[in-house]
Order: sequence, then C-alpha cells, then structure tokens
Amino acid sequence: MDIKNSVILVTGASSGLGLETSKLLAQRGAKLVIAARGAAALQEAASTLGEFTDVVAVAADVSEDAESIVGAGLTRFGRIDALVNNASELGPSPMPALEALEWQTFARILRVNVIAPLHLSQLVLPAMRERGAGVIMNITSDAAVNAYPGWGGYGASKAALEHMSRILAAELDDSGVRVLLVDPGDMNTTMHQLAEPGVDLSELPHPREVAPAIVSLLEDERAAGRFRAPELAHAVR
Repeated sequence: MDIKNSVILVTGASSGLGLETSKLLAQRGAKLVIAARGAAALQEAASTLGEFTDVVAVAADVSEDAESIVGAGLTRFGRIDALVNNASELGPSPMPALEALEWQTFARILRVNVIAPLHLSQLVLPAMRERGAGVIMNITSDAAVNAYPGWGGYGASKAALEHMSRILAAELDDSGVRVLLVDPGDMNTTMHQLAEPGVDLSELPHPREVAPAIVSLLEDERAAGRFRAPELAHAVR
C-alpha cells in the first residue's frame, strides 16, 4: 500500500511500538487514527504526530469502545486503509502461574488481545472488501508459540490471536485484504518491564528500531502471513 495519504488506525499508540510506528507513518504522510486508554499520554502523542500529519486521537479501551474508535476515523477521513492491532493486555505484574490466574483477569486479557482485534477488524473489513484493498496487522509474541512459565494468560491469548488471524486470512483469500501477524520480539518497553520487574532490559532493542519493519510490511503488497523478530530486519528497505 502507498503509505502517503493512507488512513491507518493504530491501537496502543500512546507509547512503545505503537507510538514509534505511528511516528514513522506520520512522517511518511499517512493520516492517523490513534487509540489508547491513557488520555494524557495519547494527547501528548497526538501533539507530536500532528506536526507531520492529520491525527484523530481517541482515548478509549479497545475491548469496550471499538465502534467509537473506528467511527471517529470514518467521520474525519471517510475510510480506514489499514488497521494495526497493537494494544495488548499483560495482566497482573508480576505475572502469576496459570493455576493462580483469576478467571476474571484471564477474561479481560482475552477481551483485549483477541476479541477486540476481531471486533475492530469486523468494523473495517466491509469497506476494505468493497475497495478490494486493505491491511489488518495483528501484533503477536513468541509467547504464543513457546510455553514460558508465568506467561500463560498472555501467551494463550496471543496463541488464540494467531490462529484467529490465520483463519481470517484464509477467509479473505483473493479479497485484496492482507492479514499480517508480526512478532516484534523482546523490546525495552514499559510492558516488558511490567512482565519481568527488576530485570535489566537495557540491552534489548528500543521499539524505534523495530518500527521501520512494521511500516515496510504495511507497504509491501507481497507481504502476508506471520513474521518473526529475526525476519523483521529483512523487511526494512
């Protein structure tokens, strides 16, 4: 897709990978719809991005306000060309073993990490199908495929997101809409700090180092399927 003048919705855009990806997209001329729960941080992000492009910022919970998020974008821009489902719920910090994970907490993790991405996709897909073009990118994790003790709730939700994405891709075959699964790998982010409190993450990549690959995958019409952290370096042009 042509990034310039495209309308791209990024969730979890007030910090980390969502913010760094949004910055690059803005600098490339994309119009942005950004969403996150924290109003203050989101407004700060919108101010920064607004120096480069038109931005709609919606302070909302993706698991509760998907219609409001998409509606705000459609009201301002009339369409959404790409959806980046980046917002994620980790659960408690430090993360408990599965046997101690309260089911209500697990339900919350699933709502944010699985149900919300599907709901948002359902809201933007009809118009994408009609145009015969669009991208849905879901941010996943190696915890979806590896059994890390303590990561059970988060990992299970990402595994569900991955299989849901594969089914969605099969159903959208020949529609012109691409479905991308991106595992950005370990990064030095606030979420990772919460996942492993007290662990030194200074040697891990900053999200700004990963963001160029995210943008390149959105742009590359041939890109589809799952991309793992080691492969992302090859996505940067």
